[in-house]
Amino acid sequence: MLAIIGGSGLTTLSNLDVSHREVVRTPYGEPSGAVVFGQICGQPAMFLPRHGYGHTIPPHMVNYRANLWALHHYKATGVISVASVGGIRGDLQPGDIVLPNQIIDYTWGRKATYFDGNGTPVTHVDFTEPYDHELCRRIQQAGEQLQVDIKVGGVYAATQGPRLETAAEINRLERDGVDLVGMTGMPEAVLARELGMPYAAINVVANHAAGRGSSANGIHFESLDVVLQEAMGRVKAIIEKLVGCQDAGQSA
Repeated sequence: MLAIIGGSGLTTLSNLDVSHREVVRTPYGEPSGAVVFGQICGQPAMFLPRHGYGHTIPPHMVNYRANLWALHHYKATGVISVASVGGIRGDLQPGDIVLPNQIIDYTWGRKATYFDGNGTPVTHVDFTEPYDHELCRRIQQAGEQLQVDIKVGGVYAATQGPRLETAAEINRLERDGVDLVGMTGMPEAVLARELGMPYAAINVVANHAAGRGSSANGIHFESLDVVLQEAMGRVKAIIEKLVGCQDAGQSA
């Protein structure tokens, strides 16, 4: 079954018909919360809130290893990460839904691999393409069937947080070829790769990044909730179409 990790703006999955919750102990500590199991349009799915119930865990303190291990423990066939981002690329506007295809990691100090214990053999994983092509294709297809616009492709920058970036830092990211900026895409994506779980991200542009557009002189936090509430409604519809309203085997 597919697993959905919800970030800012998606702390619960209202279209999940919940059957039960399970608290799992992992070799890497506690996950962000109990894994929620249920069905979407009759198809099984699981959900985990990245920042905990009540949104109390900041990006740099999320136990990414425990979260991904828990989903792997319950045999997730793929992971869909939902997260809000800042838009850097000129055509990205608040409320846009983006399916990124590349990552640049600017985080530091996070536990970023399962292969670092005493006596663990040195293990390298290929990360040329960080997102699973087939899962991304299915998300894109779900959007097309719903006539929901999804901007396909983009370079996601994972920054440390929890503070937002300076305008100068956004200028640097743009020079590096970055289109979107968030705080949780790494090490989540590479941990999924190490565990062999297909992983894709649905990013919602919550605001223009610092120094851009309506954020030229600062981020207007009061407008973010309205943007995210509307956009997450479209995201939930995409997830419903992808997970529940069509047979996963036929759509793959």
